[in-house]
Amino acid sequence: MDVGIRAYNNSQQEIDQKICATLARIIDQELSEAESKIWHAHPVWFLEGNPIVGYSKQKKGLRLMFWSGADFEEEGLNVLGAKFKDASVFYQSAGEIDENDLKRWLKKSIEIQWDYKNIVKRKGKLERLK
Repeated sequence: MDVGIRAYNNSQQEIDQKICATLARIIDQELSEAESKIWHAHPVWFLEGNPIVGYSKQKKGLRLMFWSGADFEEEGLNVLGAKFKDASVFYQSAGEIDENDLKRWLKKSIEIQWDYKNIVKRKGKLERLK
């Protein structure tokens, strides 16, 4: 696990540490080719420089976000971004994480990608990669 992500996880309250540890373990297993690091103060996994999945502590709980998740057509990812193609789910405990759902979403995150890597160069316009 990336040392920055480990430090982020360890800085959370105990209940959130468990959520972070579970998410990081599964994401690392399923996205073994991904680069992981702290990006904009939160753990994020990238494929070929494109952000795929990440999580952050928010008021509602621990938010797991998929950058291209709006196109996954998954009921469990019910918090859709207003401007881009992201979708999220919030967790209040590690027990809420359905490992099968998460693995399915991670598989879709490889298969369905919008080009966030070049969004600034394209002046906010997203293009589909996969």
